[in-house]
Amino acid sequence: MRVLALFLSLAVQLLPRQLFRERCASCHGEEARGSAKGPGLAMNPRVARQSVEQLRAYLERGNAGAGMPSFSDLPPADLLTLARYLRRINVETIAGPVTSPVAARKITPRPPRAGDWITYNGDLSGNRYSPLKQITAANVSSLKLKWVFPMAHFGLEVTPLAADGVLYVTGPNQVFALDALTGSSLWEYSRPLSPGMLGDAKLGTNRGVALLRDKVFFVTDNAHLLALERATGRLLWETAMAPASGERHHYGGTMAPLIVHDTVIAGVAGADEGIRGFIAAFHADSGALAWRRWTVPRSGEPGIESWQGKEPVTGGGSTWLTGSYEAATDTLYWATGNPWPDGDDRERPGDNLYTNCVLALNARTGDLKWHYQFTPHDVKDRDATEPNVLVDTVYRGKPSKLLLHADRNGFFYVIERDSGKLLLARPFLRRVDWAERIGADGRPVVKDPRGCPSDAANWDAAAFSPLTRLYYVLALEECTGKPTGYPEQTGQRFLRALDIETGNIAWEIPQPGPARAKTWSGVLATAGGLVFYGRPNGGFAAVDQRNGKPLWEFPANVRMKASPMTFTYGGRQYIAVAAGPNILCFGL
Repeated sequence: MRVLALFLSLAVQLLPRQLFRERCASCHGEEARGSAKGPGLAMNPRVARQSVEQLRAYLERGNAGAGMPSFSDLPPADLLTLARYLRRINVETIAGPVTSPVAARKITPRPPRAGDWITYNGDLSGNRYSPLKQITAANVSSLKLKWVFPMAHFGLEVTPLAADGVLYVTGPNQVFALDALTGSSLWEYSRPLSPGMLGDAKLGTNRGVALLRDKVFFVTDNAHLLALERATGRLLWETAMAPASGERHHYGGTMAPLIVHDTVIAGVAGADEGIRGFIAAFHADSGALAWRRWTVPRSGEPGIESWQGKEPVTGGGSTWLTGSYEAATDTLYWATGNPWPDGDDRERPGDNLYTNCVLALNARTGDLKWHYQFTPHDVKDRDATEPNVLVDTVYRGKPSKLLLHADRNGFFYVIERDSGKLLLARPFLRRVDWAERIGADGRPVVKDPRGCPSDAANWDAAAFSPLTRLYYVLALEECTGKPTGYPEQTGQRFLRALDIETGNIAWEIPQPGPARAKTWSGVLATAGGLVFYGRPNGGFAAVDQRNGKPLWEFPANVRMKASPMTFTYGGRQYIAVAAGPNILCFGL
């Protein structure tokens, strides 16, 4: 028995060591002491600080920026064995306290100033129009790349925020504070990716942070809201956005939060996997819940009559796009996503409220003022999570308060935002097959619920310019095949300028190359008379707002998935955008 026990004890020790030698020794050495290809992992303080779960998650995702491959192909048991082995060979390592990097200069939060970009869209209205005009049609050709900040994630979708001469950017469960003039890192907060995530949350998608006084607010992949100290990146508090529930919900977090009053407002991703969507407001000082608005009703609640099958416990209705806000009426406008199951509608007859909607909410209570549903009973994943752009302008001869929205279903909408009354609904594609028109009652006249398009526009930013009274959006003509395949039966993207009075296309710019999936890039309009936008297949460009004339382009040579922003520092205007794995900053 002693011999057997000794044999089993040796086997327990040898198997992890053998697995390490088979999978890791070629880079890190057979005794984990390091080689020319990789650092030593034994007696390593950085490894010693990590838990077994953190090490397992790191092995699973890898670190492309450091040359570390992903081991996600390993069986879960082998990943866990390797993680435990790394812990064991570091068990007596002296690990000092974790400290923030020494900043190149001190960050001192101050009240917002003109030229800052302090919220996801630059303005609470959701309109990516900036009053900055130092960069103009006359001098944009002199725009030069000032710096690049690389990140270990290829598909960045973040919009940087700018204040105090600092840019705040995000990657997968990461926040960086960057010096606006040099791009150098002032501090970093990061944590391992969460196990068991699905969809975009599993990919590490994150679109940015929110700022309020001395705090930076950030949503993690597993839908936790974090408050970080703005000067150092130190974690101040953390709260789970979703309440505890007996049902299985696949909640994820991908969005940039919104600050209204002293609350942080955020939504959740996951409707493609089954959730009960919601928007929630949390007190900025503590993270305590202020209010929650569910987007899918339960039995006995308003809207349940629109679900004529079984109770929609996980009916979808994601809320992953940052909302818009009007201070005069204290109204929050928030977009909702598709019902679930998205393609299989057999158990959910009816309109399926409040999916594929814009919700007008009391910003202090979350109470519903009105809603408009763009695609009732969606069967083609036509999320309404496209920007709701709020503008005050003269419309059809009278001063009007409007909400502008180019939907994934192919129609451009103009809505009177105080009442929710529909003023205009016109296709902004040349071919829309699923509906003939939007009726006088605001409902679509459906021809083929599974017809095209399903992705005419997407989450990327749109803009309205008061200089031209045009609305700018990146569109996808995706209806292919007979009678009018477009073009060569592959689909094509266009930057389009729409006349909000008629919905007509004022001008357009075809985007070269195939219409690849998940390469949406947003627009930025400025008082300098320009529209900046990312060419999905590899360039960053500026055109004349009036006519679309190309004025400047930077060959980024990576797929563009993010929306640009602009800011001033030291009296100079800059433009910043995420491109592939890099943050790019341009100036004159």
